[in-house]
Amino acid sequence: MNSLYPSYLNLYKSGELKRRVESLEEILYSCRLCSRECGTNRLKNEGKFCRSGCLPAVPSYTPHFGEEPVLVGKYGSGTIFLGNCSLKCVYCQNFYISQSPDKNKEITIEELASILIKLQKEGCHNINFVSPTHFVPQLVKAIYYAVPMGLNLPIVYNTNSYDSVGTLRLLDGIVDIYLPDIKYSNDKMALKYSNVKDYVKHSQSAVQEMWRQVGNLKVDENGIAKRGVLIRHLILPQNIAGSYKTLKFIAENLSPDAALSILGQYFPTYKADTHPEINRTINEDEYEGVLEILESLGMEENIFAQSLESHKHYRPNFANRKKPFQKF
Repeated sequence: MNSLYPSYLNLYKSGELKRRVESLEEILYSCRLCSRECGTNRLKNEGKFCRSGCLPAVPSYTPHFGEEPVLVGKYGSGTIFLGNCSLKCVYCQNFYISQSPDKNKEITIEELASILIKLQKEGCHNINFVSPTHFVPQLVKAIYYAVPMGLNLPIVYNTNSYDSVGTLRLLDGIVDIYLPDIKYSNDKMALKYSNVKDYVKHSQSAVQEMWRQVGNLKVDENGIAKRGVLIRHLILPQNIAGSYKTLKFIAENLSPDAALSILGQYFPTYKADTHPEINRTINEDEYEGVLEILESLGMEENIFAQSLESHKHYRPNFANRKKPFQKF
């Protein structure tokens, strides 16, 4: 079997995918999908921090051309934005759907499965779940329903990295491409700007589990990602992200050749104006400083780096559900 072949198809044939769905749905009785492990009964729609119930909230889905080139290719990444979030970032670019539950749209699992097939028919190179952590059981069940409908695209798990390792283990063989954003290397910064405790240990453990499952990024003959981990890191003003420690962790615990996406797109939005130190875009010194860190750690070979001016182009408008991003 080709190692770049979506492995969830084998799990479906063996019956294991159905068993995973059942195991994940059990978690909804006392939710521990993310590292908060709040224990709420999601089947009674008692969502606590993430305000999420038993149905997936899908405010928007679209072929997306603003992701990394290995995901976008010619026809785009089949991106499905999930509502709500396990973090509360004061600078969230997707705040319209992540922080405002009245703007979200709950759909059935069957409807979600049909969306997967629709994106595949539009030629998308993958199915890209954005902020998937709190809806993992629903997403896996939608994949299970979509396989007999013809689904055969790689699954991308696009996450803030505050994932439970236990949940990730149930995704082994289902997710083909992990796209984690390691946001911080300092728990005080994580608590202040994203209202999350113990982010560093949980995010690092999560990324190590992702790496164990699929390893480094692998692409096909056309340069399209098929399997592996591609780690994002958003540069924040005043080095609030703690870039050196994060990149050093990756080099020492995963590989200096790990595929990295360095994001320069930060712009102050949502509640960033309540924190003067982050109420601006990053400057050239901050941007170049991260590139110098990569060089010092010998991590220059497998890098995707947005330009310093990327914040001018990457500004989603989720009031337009069908096309929140324009091709550029």
